[in-house]
Amino acid sequence: MTRYSKTKAAIDALTPEQFRVTQQSGTERPFTGAYDQHDEPGLYVDIVSGEPLFTSAQKFDAGCGWPSFAKPVEAANVTEHKDLSLARERVEVRSRHGDSHLGHVFTDGPAEMGGLRYCINSASLRFVPLAQMEAEGYGEYIAQVTISRT
Repeated sequence: MTRYSKTKAAIDALTPEQFRVTQQSGTERPFTGAYDQHDEPGLYVDIVSGEPLFTSAQKFDAGCGWPSFAKPVEAANVTEHKDLSLARERVEVRSRHGDSHLGHVFTDGPAEMGGLRYCINSASLRFVPLAQMEAEGYGEYIAQVTISRT
């Protein structure tokens, strides 16, 4: 079983923007993140811990300016927290093992995909292409990347 954790080396390797977003609960500007319009098949993992978070099969274009996913690849790897920072209640999502701020989850996602929209900062993610998943230790998730969205 792979163990995922937050390490000093991983934190030290973050860019200033990745640090601001993941460690200080920041938000990248809309339409600026590397994965907003990214459509390659693969797996999105926590930039800090490497824990698997989302697959390309669950990604959709919400038009909001951030990568959007219908559900996590492993529900246990994403935690939810009440967020009142903008004078309204939202649900913040964080990675369980890395404790990275990922973004927020909303209930306005596509009904046919379950109705949720995980609105995630690209700065919180590292993308593992399908062709590299096995070599990087994520082979068990290949089937979840290659399934049909319907």
